Amino acid sequence: MATGPDAPQLRAFRLWSFVHTWTSLVSMAFMPMLCLTGLPLIFHHELDGVLGYEPEVPAMPAGTAHVSLDTVVASAQAIEPGLVVQYLVFDHDEPDVAFVNLAREVRSPPPETTILSMDLRSAALLREPKPNEGPVGFLLRLHVDMFLGLGGKLFLGAMGFLFVLAIVSGVVLYGPFMRKLDFGTVRRSRTRRIRWLDWHNLVGVATLCWALIVGGTGVVNTWADLMLKLWQFGQLAEMTAPYRDAPRPVRLASIAEAVATAKAAAPNMSPRFVAYPGTVVSSNNHYAVFMAGDTPLTSRLLKPALIDAETGALTDMRAMPWYIQALLVSQPLHFGDYGGLPLKIVWALLDLATIVVIGSGLYLWIARRRWKTAGERVQPGARPSGAGAAE
Repeated sequence: MATGPDAPQLRAFRLWSFVHTWTSLVSMAFMPMLCLTGLPLIFHHELDGVLGYEPEVPAMPAGTAHVSLDTVVASAQAIEPGLVVQYLVFDHDEPDVAFVNLAREVRSPPPETTILSMDLRSAALLREPKPNEGPVGFLLRLHVDMFLGLGGKLFLGAMGFLFVLAIVSGVVLYGPFMRKLDFGTVRRSRTRRIRWLDWHNLVGVATLCWALIVGGTGVVNTWADLMLKLWQFGQLAEMTAPYRDAPRPVRLASIAEAVATAKAAAPNMSPRFVAYPGTVVSSNNHYAVFMAGDTPLTSRLLKPALIDAETGALTDMRAMPWYIQALLVSQPLHFGDYGGLPLKIVWALLDLATIVVIGSGLYLWIARRRWKTAGERVQPGARPSGAGAAE
């Protein structure tokens, strides 16, 4: 047992070294996969366009007016007779396109859903995209839940938490290291292991903020299903309480009028999607029109307007709770989807740098094990921490 005035600091250093080593090693089993699959997903819109998975919008004169949303929905139902509408989703990047989700039952799960891409100017079918289709769709499923559903999401969330803890512990260990050397020093005259340690620390601290942002938002995103359930049984249940025992209307009001009512209630916002009565984010008696702002940030924040599906009247409209807002902000931030292509390129470069940090950390741990086996003696205050922080 260490004694003396430096004993508490040394014990704290060893504890943080242990935390950093093992959180790094455990999360390292999955972080390379997440980084490698996340790299092309940063450019998912661009890749889907190049590979032909984005709908081709025919050219029309500028300012061509949109037809009624009722006409668009009726056209989609005519293409797939016998199916009921679940959602009407407006394309965030293409203002002349909307997606109509149809299924045999209003509560049918996503795998049983048919999605039609419709031209809002003509109500014509553009193409029939399928969820998670193509190579980008495959990578997305692998990145999000490893094809294991909610269990896979929560497991990857736990790995993300360990990754964040590894970053925090690495910062703690990097403090004493910085007091000995100037920032950015790479000791090229020392052994290869020491040079790798210096590069590991330098690249790690340079990507520190980005890694914390992406790791933290990734953890939040894995809780999306649980957050949605919490909202459904909380705020949504409260907003629809007066209609709890009422049956679903036989005849639904005009969806175009429902959207117009929501626009009138929030004139500085625009609709992002409409949930039909009976879906998981509405009630049996309401259209839920989810509105959003027009700035890069507010366009990600949703505000549901509940429209009586029989009368077309507005019954309630509230901002979603903080945890849903945090989720909505974290989803695009995770993939750098805020600042267009330049930010995506920065995100990709930082992703590559993180892969270097992960790979160098694994090399340092293996090299240290071999070094200890060979009988090298290390000063206690300069012991590397496995996945690396100080030497």
